[in-house]
Amino acid sequence: MTTALAARPAKTIEQRPGVLRRVGGLRHTSPGRLQLLIAVLVALGLLSGLLAGVAGSSARAGTDDLGDRAQPLLVEAEAIYSAIADADTTAAQAFLAGGLEPQQLTERYDEDLRTATTALTSAARRTQENGRAADAVRELSSGIATYNALVATARANNRQGKPVGSSYLSEASRLNREALQPQARALFDSAQTEVEDGYGKAGAAGWMSLLLLSLLALLIALILTQRYLSRRTQRTFNLPLLAATVVTLLFTVGGLALLISQQSRLDRAANQGSGPLTSIAESRILALTARGDEALTLAGRAGSGPYEVNFDQTVERLMLERGPLLNAYGSLDPALGRYMDSAATELQAYVTTHKEVRRLDDGGEYDDAVDLAIGPGTTEQFDGARKSLEQALDNRKAFFTDEIDAAGNGLGLLTVLGPLLALVICALGFAGLRARLEEYR
Repeated sequence: MTTALAARPAKTIEQRPGVLRRVGGLRHTSPGRLQLLIAVLVALGLLSGLLAGVAGSSARAGTDDLGDRAQPLLVEAEAIYSAIADADTTAAQAFLAGGLEPQQLTERYDEDLRTATTALTSAARRTQENGRAADAVRELSSGIATYNALVATARANNRQGKPVGSSYLSEASRLNREALQPQARALFDSAQTEVEDGYGKAGAAGWMSLLLLSLLALLIALILTQRYLSRRTQRTFNLPLLAATVVTLLFTVGGLALLISQQSRLDRAANQGSGPLTSIAESRILALTARGDEALTLAGRAGSGPYEVNFDQTVERLMLERGPLLNAYGSLDPALGRYMDSAATELQAYVTTHKEVRRLDDGGEYDDAVDLAIGPGTTEQFDGARKSLEQALDNRKAFFTDEIDAAGNGLGLLTVLGPLLALVICALGFAGLRARLEEYR
C-alpha cells in the first residue's frame, strides 16, 4: 500500500512534462505547426463567440433594466415628491378659502394623494427589499396616511370656525415638509443614483472591450497564418482562411459600430434625457414649495414669518441665472426651450403678484391679500407655469425612452449572431488548415 501511494505522485509529475514536451515538439515539424495554428484559431474564435454572447446579453440586460426599472423609478419618485408638495400647497389654499373648501381644490388635493399612493405602490415593486429606497417607501406609506388624517382634522375645525384648525394644518404641513418630503427626496436621490449606475451596466464597457480585443487578436492571427502558409506553400490565397478573415473583419467592424452607436445613445439619454429631467423636476418641486409657503404664511395670520423667508430662498434658488429653471434647454430641443421659457415667464409674473399679496397682508388688508393669493389671476399664472413644467418633463421622458430603445437595437442580434459567426470562422479556419495538413499524409 505504501509503495502504491508513493508511486502515484511520481506518475503525475512525469505526465506533465510529457504533455508539454509533446506540445512543444509540434513546433519543430510542419504538420505540428499547422495543428498548433488550428488550435489557436479555433480557441480565439470560440473565445470571441463566447464574449459576443456575454457582452450582448450583459448590455441588453443593463439597457432593459435602465429603461424598464431605473428610469421609471426616477419618474415615479419625482411624481411622489411633486404630489406630496402639491398636496401641502392645495390643502393650505383650501384652508384659506374658509368654511367649506372649494370643490376644485378638494378634488385636486385628493388627486395628489391618489397620485402619490399609486406611484408609491409602483415604486415599491421596483425597489429592493432592503436599502435606502425601501426605507423611504415604508416611511412614506405610513406617513401619508397620518398626514391625510391631520389635514382632515384641520378641515373639520376650519368648517366650524375653530382657530385650532390652523394648528392642525401647521402640524400637517410640518409633517409633510420635515418627514414626507425628505423621504420622497431620499427615494428620488436613490433612483437617480440607480439611473447613473445603470448607464455603466448598459454600456457593458468591460465585456465589449474584451470582445473587440479578442476579435482583433483573431484577425491578426488569421493574417499571420495566411502569410505563413503563403511563404511555406508558395500559394497566394487560401480561400477558407480568406473567407474567415473577411467574416472576422466584418464582425469586428460591426461590433465596433454597435459599441459606438450604443454608447452615443446612452450619452444622449444621460446628458439630454435624465439629466435635464432631474433639473426640471427640481424646478417643479421648488415652485410648488414656494406656492405652499405663500398659503401657509397667510393661514398663520402672523404676517411675514419663517414661511415667507423660505419663499424668498426658494424663489432665489429657482430663478437665479444658473438655477434649474433658466438653463439652456432650447439648445436641446426648441419645444423644450419654449416650455421652460413659458414656465419662467409665468413664475416671474406670479412672484410679482406675490409681492402685492405681501404688501396687502403687511398693510393690514388680510382679506384682500387672501383673495388675491387664491384668486383666478394668480392661480392662472401659477397653473400655467406648472403645466409648462409638466410638458417639459413629458418631453424629456419621451426623449429618454427613444434613446434607450435605440441603444438596445442590435444587442439581441449580437448575442445570437455573434456566437454563430464565431463558429463559422472556426469552421473556415479549420477547413483551410486541414486541407494543408492533409497534404503531409
